[in-house]
Amino acid sequence: MPVVPILVEVLRGSLVESAHRASVVVSDAEGRVRLGLGDTARAVFPRSAVKIVQALPLVESGAADAYGFGAQELALAAASHNGEDWHVATAAAMLARAHRSEADLECGAHWPARQEDCGRLHVAGLKPGALHNNCSGKHAGFVCYACHAGIDPKGYTAVDHPVQQAAKAALEDVFGTVLGVESCGIDGCSIPTWAIPLDRLATGMARLATGQGLAPGRAAAARRIMEASIAEPFMVAGTKRFCTDFMTALGGVAYAKTGAEGVFCAAIPSLGLGIAVKCDDGASRAAEVVVATVIAALLGRSDAPELERFLRPVLTNWNRMTVGGLRPSAELVEAAATLAP
Repeated sequence: MPVVPILVEVLRGSLVESAHRASVVVSDAEGRVRLGLGDTARAVFPRSAVKIVQALPLVESGAADAYGFGAQELALAAASHNGEDWHVATAAAMLARAHRSEADLECGAHWPARQEDCGRLHVAGLKPGALHNNCSGKHAGFVCYACHAGIDPKGYTAVDHPVQQAAKAALEDVFGTVLGVESCGIDGCSIPTWAIPLDRLATGMARLATGQGLAPGRAAAARRIMEASIAEPFMVAGTKRFCTDFMTALGGVAYAKTGAEGVFCAAIPSLGLGIAVKCDDGASRAAEVVVATVIAALLGRSDAPELERFLRPVLTNWNRMTVGGLRPSAELVEAAATLAP
């Protein structure tokens, strides 16, 4: 079994207090690996990092056009959002276009990610609903796809429902792998999640970014959703979230999407490259540093001041004192340097 290296270090003061082991792959659409560290063939659950693929049937079927969805709706369909007011309102409006409502969502309810949004609900005497779920945009997309296709959306989260069968077929096509029952789990929002080798995730992200290896209609749908997400980064995540802030800081040249348990997928369309990351301990903070380090190197922006807070995020305590930070390990810095243009 390949050794998984330490790619991110956590500092307290000037000393390393802890470290994160991670694997990362950078690949083109034909599967040629530009960078591979760690266990690159390991099958991982990408979770929310592949929502862009799960949203493909919404566009391919014509549902997105039939309901008049623009960039904000498409970005939300592939989002893991904070449950802020605009996220909630957009998901509700998507459902209304199909003459459906929050009652049709099967993702479950949870509180918004931000305390201030939770506070407003509490003060108003309200409880969170399914629209506040960080996956409500994706689920609204599922319901709208079903309605447009003449499929009863009830039970759409089940693995054998036509909606999930369409999502699975898209995953198999984009990532070039057969997804058997042994690779299936249940995601936090109740839909099936499928384990996919890390190197196939990177290759698939490159295919989404370039259209190579995809049928024309699928390539066009992928381009449309990715461009929408890059153009509307707030809808992808929200206030003070890495995906939103990083894509904004990059100026629209890359796509980045987190998944649970330390998974991250990204793509740089102009370079035709896809990136996939998995942290062994499931730490999102470490996955963010890895993906930022790799993308900055690929773009020749490793020393860009506007990216410093993503490459070496600062840690503060409750008194807002700087107590340490995260940094890419020497091994990651050395490997990333080989990617520079």
